[in-house]
Amino acid sequence: MDGILQKKETILALLRSLPQRLGVYEKKGRQWNVYAKWLYIRIRRLRCACQNLWAGHHAVEPAVFLLVAAISGVAITLTTLYTPSYAVYVDGVELGVVADQAIVEDAVALVEAQGQRLFGYDYQVEGDISFQAGLALKTDMTDERDIETYFFTQMDEMGDALRKYQVVVSGTAVGITADQDALNALLEEIRNQYVNENTISSEFVEVITIEPVYTAQESEVLDIASLRGILTANTTGETTYTVAKGDTFNAIAFANDMSVSELRALNPNADINRLSIGQALNIKEEIPFLSVATMERLAYTEEIACPVEEVADPSMYIGDSKILVQGETGEALVEADVAYINGYEKERIILSTTTVSAPTTTTKAVGTMERPRTASTGNFRWPFSGRITSYFGGRYIFGSYSYHSGIDISGNYGASIVAADGGTVTFSGYKGSYGNLVIITHDNGTQTYYAHCSSLLVSSGTKVYQGQTIARVGSTGRSTGSHLHFEVRVNGTAVNPLSYLP
Repeated sequence: MDGILQKKETILALLRSLPQRLGVYEKKGRQWNVYAKWLYIRIRRLRCACQNLWAGHHAVEPAVFLLVAAISGVAITLTTLYTPSYAVYVDGVELGVVADQAIVEDAVALVEAQGQRLFGYDYQVEGDISFQAGLALKTDMTDERDIETYFFTQMDEMGDALRKYQVVVSGTAVGITADQDALNALLEEIRNQYVNENTISSEFVEVITIEPVYTAQESEVLDIASLRGILTANTTGETTYTVAKGDTFNAIAFANDMSVSELRALNPNADINRLSIGQALNIKEEIPFLSVATMERLAYTEEIACPVEEVADPSMYIGDSKILVQGETGEALVEADVAYINGYEKERIILSTTTVSAPTTTTKAVGTMERPRTASTGNFRWPFSGRITSYFGGRYIFGSYSYHSGIDISGNYGASIVAADGGTVTFSGYKGSYGNLVIITHDNGTQTYYAHCSSLLVSSGTKVYQGQTIARVGSTGRSTGSHLHFEVRVNGTAVNPLSYLP
C-alpha cells in the first residue's frame, strides 16, 4: 500500500508541474492562444481522473502503470511538437511567431542603426509592436531573417531617393553610380566587344554583382564615363615567351612592344647575347580590368596531311631523306567550339570532322648507309671555350665604326680550335685581314670561318669531323691580341653565330 501511495504522489506532482514545464501558466486574467488553452484543459482533466481513480480503487496497481505511461506519452509528444512562443504584432497585425522577444528587439536595433548610418539622423522603426505569449508548433516559427526583412523594407521605402548602385568585382567594390540602367548597359557593352555572329556564349571571367547602397555623400557617386574608365582600364602583368630559332633580344622586345631595357629588367639573369632555343623569357602583358570569356562555334576547312610511304635508299646516309613522289593534301570540313579569353584562343573542342577530299600518298626515300664520322650533324658546337670580346654587328675598332661579321673569342696563344661540325675544308691558308684562316663547308652548304690562327692543322679538301682540332689560336692578320674570330655564313651571307651555337 505504501508503494501505491508513493506512486500516487509522484504522478500528482508530475501533473501539477507539467503546465510549467510545457510553458503553460495558470494565471488569472492571462490571455491564451488556442494551443495553450487546449493543453491546459487536457492536463486538468487528466489530474482529476487520477484523483478519482485513486479515491475508488487504491489497489488497482496496473491502472497506475497505464496512467503513468499515458502521462509520459503526452508530455513527450507535446514537448517534441510545441515550444513556448510569442506572437508578434505590429499595429495589431500579426507579423509572425518567435521563441524570444529579443529576436524582434535585435532586428529593430539592427535596422535603426543601419538607418541612422545611411540617412544621417536618428532613424526609428515605425509601428506599435506588441507580443502575445503562448505555445506554437516548432514548424510554425518565423525565421529571424524574415523579421529583419520586414523592418528593412520599411527603411527601404524611405530610402528610395538615396539608393545608388555599387559595382563589386570579385568581392572588391569598384565604384558607385546613380543610374542602374546605364550601368547595366555599360557592362553589356564591355562584354559584347568580343561577341560576333559565331558566338554562342559570353560571360565575364570575374564575378560581377550590382548591389544597392545608400549614401548621402555625392562625392562618392561616379558618372558613367568615370566608371567606364575604371572598368575598361588595362593593368600590366607578366607572361612568358619561349625563344625560337633566329630570335634576338632586340627582336623579342620589339615584337612585344617593349624597350630592351624593359625586357632586361624583367630578365636580370639572362645573357642578352646568348639566348638558347626553348629558353623562357618574362615579357609584359596588358591585362584588361574585366576579362570576357566567349565560346564560338566555327565551321572551317582543314588540310589533311598526305600519308608517307618510305623506301630504303642505300646510297644515302642514315638520317637523310628525299621526296620521290609528292602526294596531294586532302581537305576536311571541321566543326568546333573555340573558347577565348579577351579574344585570344584558349581551347578548341572538335565536334565533328567530315572528309571532303582524301589525300594521296607521298613516297620518300630514306638513307640506310652508315653516316661517316666527318658528315655534318646539322648542329654546331663551340669551336673554342673562352670569353666573347666582340659580338656580331656594328662596333668601334681602331678608332672607327665598322661592321663585324662574326664573334671574337679570347684565348691563350696556341690553344686548340675544333670544327663546329663535320664537313669539308674548302680553304686553309692566309687571307688578308683574316690572317691564317680555315673555312669548312658543311653538308647543307653552310660555312664556318676560323680566323687569326697561329697555325693551321688541316688542308683544303680534307674532310673533318665535329670536334676535330683544325688550328691553333693566334693573332695573325688584322688583330689586336690572341683570339679566334668565328663566322657562320648561310648562302654566302654572314649571320649571328650565337643564333646557331648551343
